Amino acid sequence: MAPAVGALALALSLAGCAAGPTAEAPASSGEAPSGVVQRVTAERVLQVTSVHEETGMTLLEGPTFLDDGRLHLVDVTAPAGEPKVLAVDVDRREVDAVYTDAVGAYTSAQVSPYDDRLYLTDYAAGRIVSITPDGTDPRVFADGRVKGRAMHLDDLTFDDDGHLYVTDSSPVAYPEGTADGRVLRFDRDTARASVLAGNLPNPNGISFDLDGGALWVSQLDANRIDRLVLDGTGRAVTAGHAAIQVDGGVAQTDSNAVDAAGNLYQGMHGLPEVRVYGPDGTHLTTVSVPDGDDGLLSATNLAIRPGTTDAYVTVSGPAGGFVYRFDALAQGVRQSNGG
Repeated sequence: MAPAVGALALALSLAGCAAGPTAEAPASSGEAPSGVVQRVTAERVLQVTSVHEETGMTLLEGPTFLDDGRLHLVDVTAPAGEPKVLAVDVDRREVDAVYTDAVGAYTSAQVSPYDDRLYLTDYAAGRIVSITPDGTDPRVFADGRVKGRAMHLDDLTFDDDGHLYVTDSSPVAYPEGTADGRVLRFDRDTARASVLAGNLPNPNGISFDLDGGALWVSQLDANRIDRLVLDGTGRAVTAGHAAIQVDGGVAQTDSNAVDAAGNLYQGMHGLPEVRVYGPDGTHLTTVSVPDGDDGLLSATNLAIRPGTTDAYVTVSGPAGGFVYRFDALAQGVRQSNGG
């Protein structure tokens, strides 16, 4: 996810196409009648965290499978000394601590295809940190100001060459606030940052489309998903538009992911749901938790195990932080494994 910005502000001083008629359908079904949005119920796998007394909440984000087969994720609001990166064996239902530090509020995680290190966005300190898969050798990849402004980095994704594309959040103070969120690109070798897009209403989720020529960027404070088309170098946006308007109600568009068929999975902050859209923006499916699973306020992000349709979503709220599972519409690829 991204920081679920509103919630983070409280804790750290630091969150679709209009749905037509709905119909119950098995999670494994990839097709729905025209104009009908499927409803899928995810199943609880395990509880990962409890609410932290120091911060008053727990917020799981950034799920990504590593080569050891475990689902790594971050707890955004974990206090100093408690695990901020955790590894979940979803088959054995076991959780291990991987990494912590004194200052970070990590909002996303993804493995670089260039150096195989796990990269973390630190929303609180405005930096990108990388660690080894076992949680050692922490390195600050990028920090400081970009174009004179401090960064509040939320989600990240990589292109095939290992360059980083990151949302730089900036909450819009309504009713008269100015939208000044950004999408940044970091060179994999120099960590030099460039601004791809600006004046955005609190960008959060970011994923490449199936062809790698455009970015899906969710806007937390506008409940929409933008499509940004890149030039051949990936260093500039050649066209962009508001592609999908999400009927969020009390919820906001958080992190997202793309599967092997180009479907876009959009996590929601404020409701424990994932909205799934086809490559053309058609609302296909809404994934929710079972009735009776109370105390859950967000489904921030998900990972689809590469080469399978096993999708795992991070769900949090006053009841704690949990991992749920559902059947994705297509197999997992790198763009559906972290961020």
